[in-house]
Amino acid sequence: MKRLSKIICLSSLCLFLGGTSAKLYSDNRYAENFSIEQFSTHRLLTITNPWRGSGNLSQTYALVSKEDAVPGLPSDVKIIRTPVERIVITSTVYLGPVQTLGLHDKLAGVAYANLTNDADVHQRIEDGRITAIQGGAALDIETILKIRPDLILTSTSGDAVYDDHPRLERAGLPVVLTAGWMENHPLARSEWIKVIAAFVNKETQAENFFEGVAEKYEALTNLTTSVKTKPTVFSNAPYGGVWHLPGGASYNAQAFADAGAHYLWADDETAGGIPLDFEVILFKAADADIWLNPGAHSSLASLGSVDSRLSGFRAFREGNVFNNTVRVNTHGGNDIWERGINSPDEVLADLIKIFHPDLLPDHQFIYYEQLK
Repeated sequence: MKRLSKIICLSSLCLFLGGTSAKLYSDNRYAENFSIEQFSTHRLLTITNPWRGSGNLSQTYALVSKEDAVPGLPSDVKIIRTPVERIVITSTVYLGPVQTLGLHDKLAGVAYANLTNDADVHQRIEDGRITAIQGGAALDIETILKIRPDLILTSTSGDAVYDDHPRLERAGLPVVLTAGWMENHPLARSEWIKVIAAFVNKETQAENFFEGVAEKYEALTNLTTSVKTKPTVFSNAPYGGVWHLPGGASYNAQAFADAGAHYLWADDETAGGIPLDFEVILFKAADADIWLNPGAHSSLASLGSVDSRLSGFRAFREGNVFNNTVRVNTHGGNDIWERGINSPDEVLADLIKIFHPDLLPDHQFIYYEQLK
């Protein structure tokens, strides 16, 4: 019903366009936070649920070919001329699709470039072909204006202090607000490659890639449907006095379930993260079997130095702590936020190897390692 309501809402634009018919351009299999409609003069991209608690807020963009005239559209529909040639990204999570679709030559600016794992991006910054820009509250609008992008991809947390899209819009820049991080399934996040592909006319390539990933992910999920014992799992680590856990309706929680584990916060209905006090987590997860994703730590000694109370977790004492730190480069860039977002089947295989090693005896970890 959620997807149908979005399509009905979008089709109301047909009346504005003099009865021009529209069809659903991208028939999403998992993603719920975007839809693309095809009109005779443009494609209409609608982004919904951009941050937790955003309600019915949506952003609408008309993708109009550079070869065609801009049609008459409502004033709140933002125009993006396609195919785009100069792209700025404000997060490394967009680099998975950039790599898959071969878009490095179109990258003009990258925020948080020091955190990327992509060696090509680092080389292009060094060569002056890509401009490294500040992100978040330190965003430098003047630098971006000099880059002259015709597409800026960004996301929002709903916090005006850190969100950059209002300032980008006020500067008249072609910013598109994405909401992949608010999806509740790993394959839904991966399916956002279709959105980026729509701006560069590479829809077929994106569709073929996603279908291959989905097929492998679903086959892996089938391996765990009949497991009799599911290890109990919790995730993440305290930072700045607060422990942010994946919500029970998040894509991380879905991945844990698909890999055959019992996530201790699975009953929570939050799609994003949930901040909790240390004591609350210790009370519930003290006897959990496995601890995942404890920040940037690559050893038990490093993790234990954060807080002496961490020894209260059985998973820590018994060494059943696993972190996604295998593909971290010297810059600190973690490929799980680039390639891993784009290819959740690889991440799922790692998780199954952790929870049920007998199901994938020959699998070699791609992203995860057991902390020693």
